[in-house]
Amino acid sequence: TDLMGTVSLHNSVQMPYFGLGVFQSTEGEEVFNAVNWALEAGYRHIDTAAIYQNEVGVGKAIENSNMKREDIFVTSKVWNSDQGYDSTLNAYEVSLKKLNLDYLDLYLIHWPVAGKFIDTWKALEKLYTEGRVKAIGVSNFLQHHLNELLYKSEIVPMVNQMEFHPLLVQQRLLDFCKSKGIQYQAWSPIMRGKVADYEIIERIGKKYGKTAVQVTLRWDLQKGVVTIPKSVKKERIISNADIFDFELIPEEVAQIDALDKNERTGPDPDNFNF
Repeated sequence: TDLMGTVSLHNSVQMPYFGLGVFQSTEGEEVFNAVNWALEAGYRHIDTAAIYQNEVGVGKAIENSNMKREDIFVTSKVWNSDQGYDSTLNAYEVSLKKLNLDYLDLYLIHWPVAGKFIDTWKALEKLYTEGRVKAIGVSNFLQHHLNELLYKSEIVPMVNQMEFHPLLVQQRLLDFCKSKGIQYQAWSPIMRGKVADYEIIERIGKKYGKTAVQVTLRWDLQKGVVTIPKSVKKERIISNADIFDFELIPEEVAQIDALDKNERTGPDPDNFNF
C-alpha cells in the first residue's frame, strides 16, 4: 500500500516489499547517485551483491543519507567462487567492510553451486545464530535445490530471490516457497524494460494512467512477491515506485499470469557455468 511498507519474514523480520536493485550499477558515482535518489524518494530497501562490485558505493550512499541504520534494509550475496564454509564467513566480512556496516539485514547464497551450497548455508546459519545478520536466504534455488537444503539444514531460508516476470511466473515454485514460509523475491521483474512490448500490459496501463513497467511492478506485489527493479536514472527510480495509487483487479492479474512461457532472460539455475 505504500513505498515503505513491509512483509514479515518467518522470523518476524520486517522486509520492505519494494526496493532498489543495483546489478550493473557502476561502482562510484553512478551507484552512489542511484541509491541516494532512491532513499530520497522513500525507498528503504537496497539490494547489492559481492559480484556487483559496487558495495563500497552503496555503503557511502547509505552513510551520506544520514538515516538511521535500522531504517534501511540492506541485502548482499555471497558469490559462487567464495562458496564453502570458511570462505563464506570470510566473504561476509569483506562485504560488511566494503559496505561500512556492522550487519546486513539479509544475506543470500547467490547461486546453488553443486557440492558447495550446503556448507555455504551452514556458514549463513552460523552468522544468523550469532546475530551477525538479521535474516538469511537463497537466490536462484529451484524446488529440488530447496528440498536438498531443507533436508540438510537447521534453518528454513527466509527468502528465495528468483528471476520473476510475466514470461517466467513459476507458480508451482512460488506456491512451494509460500508453503514453507519462504518469501519469494523478484529479480529482472520488468524483463529489462521489455514488458512494454506486450499489448495486454500496455492496455491495462492505459486504464489506470500507468506505464507497462508500473503495471508489472504492481502485479509483482499483488502476487505477494517482493520486487527490486534496478535503475540508475533518477526519474525512472521515482517512476518505478509510483505504483501505490491503483490496484489491479483479479482478471487483470490473471491476464498477466497468462503470458507465462517459462522463458528466462538470465541463466538457468540448473545449467550455469560460473
